[in-house]
Amino acid sequence: MSPWLLHLYCLYINNLILTIAFGDLSDDQEDITSFALSCDDEMLVTASRALLLKQWDWRQANCTRSWRAIHTVPVASMTFDSTSTLLATGGCDGTIKLWDVVKQYCTHNLKGSSGVVHLVQFHPNTDLLQLFSSSLDCGIRIWDLRSSQCVSVLQSHYSAVTSLSFSPDGNTMVSSGRDKICTVWDLKTRKAKRTVPVYEAVEGVVILPGSTDLTEIGVKSKDLHFITAGSKGVLRVWEASTARCVYTQTLPSTLPSASEEDENDNPRSLTYLFHLPASARLATVTAEHNILLYQLPALTTQQQFVGYSDEVLDVKFLGKGDSHIVVATNSCQLKVFELLTNSCQILYGHTDTVLTLDVFKKGSLFASCAKDRSVRVWHMDSDSGQVRCVAQGSGHTNAVGSIACSRMKASFVATGSQDCTVKVWDLPADCSAEGGIRQLTARATEKAHDKDVNSVAVSPNDKLLASGSQDRTAKLWSLTGEGTVGLLGVFRGHRRGVWAVCFSPVDQVLATTSADGTAKLWSLQDFSCLKTFEGHDASVLKVIFVSRGTQLLTSGSDGLVKLWTIKTNECVKTLDAHQDKVWGLHASRKDDKMVTGSADSNITVWSDVTEIEMAEEQAKQEDQILKQQELSNLLHGKKYLKALGLAISLDQPHTVLTVIKAIREGENSSELLEKTLLKLRQDQKESLLRYCVVWNTNARNCLNAQAVLQVLLTHLPPEELLQYQGARSHLEGLIPYTATRRGR
Repeated sequence: MSPWLLHLYCLYINNLILTIAFGDLSDDQEDITSFALSCDDEMLVTASRALLLKQWDWRQANCTRSWRAIHTVPVASMTFDSTSTLLATGGCDGTIKLWDVVKQYCTHNLKGSSGVVHLVQFHPNTDLLQLFSSSLDCGIRIWDLRSSQCVSVLQSHYSAVTSLSFSPDGNTMVSSGRDKICTVWDLKTRKAKRTVPVYEAVEGVVILPGSTDLTEIGVKSKDLHFITAGSKGVLRVWEASTARCVYTQTLPSTLPSASEEDENDNPRSLTYLFHLPASARLATVTAEHNILLYQLPALTTQQQFVGYSDEVLDVKFLGKGDSHIVVATNSCQLKVFELLTNSCQILYGHTDTVLTLDVFKKGSLFASCAKDRSVRVWHMDSDSGQVRCVAQGSGHTNAVGSIACSRMKASFVATGSQDCTVKVWDLPADCSAEGGIRQLTARATEKAHDKDVNSVAVSPNDKLLASGSQDRTAKLWSLTGEGTVGLLGVFRGHRRGVWAVCFSPVDQVLATTSADGTAKLWSLQDFSCLKTFEGHDASVLKVIFVSRGTQLLTSGSDGLVKLWTIKTNECVKTLDAHQDKVWGLHASRKDDKMVTGSADSNITVWSDVTEIEMAEEQAKQEDQILKQQELSNLLHGKKYLKALGLAISLDQPHTVLTVIKAIREGENSSELLEKTLLKLRQDQKESLLRYCVVWNTNARNCLNAQAVLQVLLTHLPPEELLQYQGARSHLEGLIPYTATRRGR
């Protein structure tokens, strides 16, 4: 991580990803096992399983140098010193190598550690020339780099030492371990001053700066204070002299705290803690691969980046101007991304996998349903962008797999469940107001299908409800009755289960998609099938109307998204950006963007470029007309060289032939043709030779082709001709037709 946090670096399988810079450093041959960034933010070095060290120009994503690591097994840890000239690498073979990265040679080979060296760190005072390391024996070794000897082993921990932090004067160090203690060391005497029990496995420790006012997080004295991150998933501030916790970070109200039993498997546990002194921030990494940035002195959450999305089950645009997307990712948490910065909020509340989402018309309220049989309504604050749960309801007896919001105003939500029922839930009138979580009550429940209800949709006027089921039917329901849902009709015709239903925004038609690989349009008047769209090779999972109801977008298990024109039944575009089922498909309210989410963990935002392409095509046509006019003027003025060059640039063989004919029809045609052709550039002569091959096949044009060939073959040396792209094949193509013409 760069000192000012202009860039973030994360290890991800065999790639090093620059999260904020959106770059990507790839080692295609072997997985990267460790990396380090120099303190001056210039050099990035990676170590791979191939036992290679690579130095990167990360701004250009280029490897500038690579060398053998000398270690016999992969490198487990590495770090730069504060001058950015020395690099230390700790290997799984128990050795530590030091490298002068400027002069490019190995300066030290330190032996004596037992097992994997998982931690190496230089003393901040470069005059001391000391390196600290830790390995499987749980001791902290101090190496004197002048003598290449281990001068001391600090023993206090009984499990792996995870982190070291030095005081500004370099005389005190705090070490953390998974044995649930932190130890404060006096580096002058090399003795432990105090052991602080922290009651959690600690993965990171940072000594807080004494020059900053940190009273907001419990720092009331000038004594040494440090902050810890570990298995409980919260940051805590400790006073070293009294071994007392003076501040504990509070979790969001929807986020239950971890119990002692589940601490080891706590997805919120913190695995890394890093201090950014230049910007007075702390960075933490969670077990779910999320990166959170906190601003000192109040430890307010500034940004959050999600490292891994798992299988994306649904995605919707959200917020004013569709500035955010909300994503369901095969977990009980929802993720809300700000599209501009990629920053993310994680929403806690559901206790099992969230299956589907839907957004109300204004975009600040949305609803979710999950396998925990519950429904939740969430509100986004238009100013801060913060999202909170405002209402919840439960009543289904099985997983709730589909949800639809009212279209005209935020008055109700409809749900479909694996218990074969649909429910309509009334929303409180003051849903977005401040307060606690309100309870939703179902105003109507109906046994709708014989199998799981896969999808529900509400009509634009809020009077109709459609449902699609695994029983191969879709049904239309009336919502106008008090406390009841009335069946109006059944849509039959799909050969497999119905995955999605969607009302047209302009016509009285319903679109459905099915596991039989088709999408269908149905009349709401007589429930007949109006059109069938075939093109997907597998189940069609989602459908939406776009372009003011004149086109359909469908997504399928084949990873494809298809755009259909309803009037012609034609698939006009196929978008292939996913490798697995595309579960999420949603269009923005302006109809100019769409977002897709897939089981391949990727979320893709698409822009409608129809108008841009039309403008480009129109500009191209106008340019062609202008050039044609210019060509006509040049021919009229007998400026044959310019005319020939322009015709070749337009890549129009027929127009070039017209110019050649015009030259040959004039006086002294042979001399004029020779003079004109020899003044052409090499690339223009290449194009002319290519055109001659085509002209030569036609009896009417062969004389013009032969005239051009005579000039080229007479005046150009064979060596130059053979350098032309495809010259051999062109000349071979000329021979048979030329022989035929000569024979006649």
